[in-house]
This record gives sequence, C-alpha cells and structure tokens, in this order.
Amino acid sequence: MSTEAFIELNQVGKKYPTEVFAGVKNVTALIPKGKVVAIVGESGSGKSTLLKLIYGLLSPDEGIVSFKGKPVLGPDEKLIPGHDSMKMVTQDFSLNTYAKVYDNVASMLPNTNLKYKEEKSWEIMKFLRIDHLFNKRVSDLSGGEQQRVAIARAIITEPEVLLMDEPFSQVDTPLKTHLRADIKRLSHDLGITVILVSHDPVDGLSLADEIIVLNKGEVVETGSPEQLYNHPQYAYTSRLLADCNLLTKDEAKKLGLKSEKNMLAIYPEWVELKWSWSSKNFILIDSFFKGVHEELLLEKDGVKIRALNKNIGSFKKGASVAVVLEKFLEFAD
Repeated sequence: MSTEAFIELNQVGKKYPTEVFAGVKNVTALIPKGKVVAIVGESGSGKSTLLKLIYGLLSPDEGIVSFKGKPVLGPDEKLIPGHDSMKMVTQDFSLNTYAKVYDNVASMLPNTNLKYKEEKSWEIMKFLRIDHLFNKRVSDLSGGEQQRVAIARAIITEPEVLLMDEPFSQVDTPLKTHLRADIKRLSHDLGITVILVSHDPVDGLSLADEIIVLNKGEVVETGSPEQLYNHPQYAYTSRLLADCNLLTKDEAKKLGLKSEKNMLAIYPEWVELKWSWSSKNFILIDSFFKGVHEELLLEKDGVKIRALNKNIGSFKKGASVAVVLEKFLEFAD
C-alpha cells in the first residue's frame, strides 16, 4: 500500500445480509489530497456504504481503508466511530433545530479560548455566507440555509476531509449552483478534501475534480469529469453521466450505423437536425420544453432516440425530421 496516498482503499468489501447483493466489493481506489471527489452510481450501487467505510462508521469485511498510510479504525476498534481528521455531513444535517445558528456553529469548539471561539465562528459563518442568520433558530431556516449551517459545524474544527452524503437532496434547484460553488471554494481555499455521494450526475460533472463510478458495489471506472463524459469505458457510465441514447447493435443497424460492438451510445446533443446526403428521416413522436431548448423524441423503424433542438417549436408532432448521426460511442457491454 502506498504511503504517499492520502486516502487509499485496497480491495475493500462490505456485504449486508440480504438475498440480493448489497454493499461494496473489491473496491480499490486512491483519493488525492485537497480535491473534490464525487462517488456516483445508481440507487443501491453502494455509494453511501463506501462513504461510511472511508469515515470509519463501518468496518470492512475484507480489505483495508487507510488515511495517510494508516488504517482507518471502524466501530469494532474505536469507541466513538468516525476518523478524528474527518467530518461527515449527513442528509438529516444533525443540527439542534431549536438553537440559533451561531450556537450551532460555536458549540463545536471548546470554551478554553472564548475569543478564538467567537472569532472562528464568525469567520466560518461569513465564509459560508450565513453570518446574517446568526440570531435565527435553525427550525426557521430553509433547507439550503440549514445545509450551510451543517457544513459550517463540520469545517470549524478544521478537518482534513469533509464527507457529504447527498448534499443537494434537500436543496432547491436554484440554490444548488451556489452551494456547489461554496463547496468547491472551501476545498480550494481551505485545502479540505471533499468526498461526496450524489445520485445527480450534474453534481459530479460540475463540481468534482475526480469521479468514482460504482455499479452493483464495484468500481466501474474513475477519472476526471471531462474524461468520463467524453471517453467512458462502459455504457453504464455514459448512461449515468449523460442520460444518452443507448442502442443495441441491431438497433444501430436499422439507423445505418455500423459497429462491431454490442452497444452504441449517442448523446442527445450529438444528434444533428439537418438535411445532408447522409441524413435519415425520423418521425417526431413528442417534444418536451426545457427552457433554452426542447428535447425531441424521434423514431425510425421502431428505434427511438432523443435530440436537442434550440429552435423551439420548429417541428410539429408527427413531422418528418432529417437527422444526421455521425458521432457515437461504442461499447462491448
């Protein structure tokens, strides 16, 4: 095991006693210092289990989780579970809802130096832009504001690692962008390694420096958001991150696409709506308004694909649409 690795998982496995496999198995991964790492996957893929193993809330059945070259102790070996250099923000936030924001944040520091405690509390609240809420009760805050208070409580003790389980699950869509920016900023400015679990691929693509893709408890692949989006090794990854059109070899053949692989992936933005010598005529089945564009559901010879159209309303339902399919990904699985 590398002594230079910040967080290292070496063939880690954890199985729950159910008929269908639940947990993780044979997970090997390196998590670099000072980066934002997103663990993504379908529901039941083992994301939260892996997060708890890294923190030490669970003990692995096999393999080793190490932090800076030393094994992370689980609840079987540590009276109070959780690594001392890490903090976790859970989906329920674990806040004192009847206490004020300032008290929730400041209570994480001892009373040995009251001046430092007050200065540090205000510093963290200002950093997360909740200082104007200092006198409000947590129960009177929105979900996004409570999320920031929970993060403030976690980072005021200056942990080296911040773990977040579905940090955007209770946050409205307009607030997600601001919260993502805050998480990126605290990692960059404070040097905290952030490991988060999310079911939303946008969180990983827009926020993370590196993504770990889980499928049925196993690591499928890892890499930067750009690498995994543009050059995934598996169809599962492309479907997860891009919500793409997945076609079998037979379906691709019906559309005039030749491939020796079993699966093809076509991102909706790759579907060109134009006439050319290589275009195919599809029938517009339905359209869905998405704001700056509309998503078209097109069909040809029983094969359906989705495309993006910026010229909203230019096609009517049942119309023939000329489509060019030149760019696609090929997978063996």
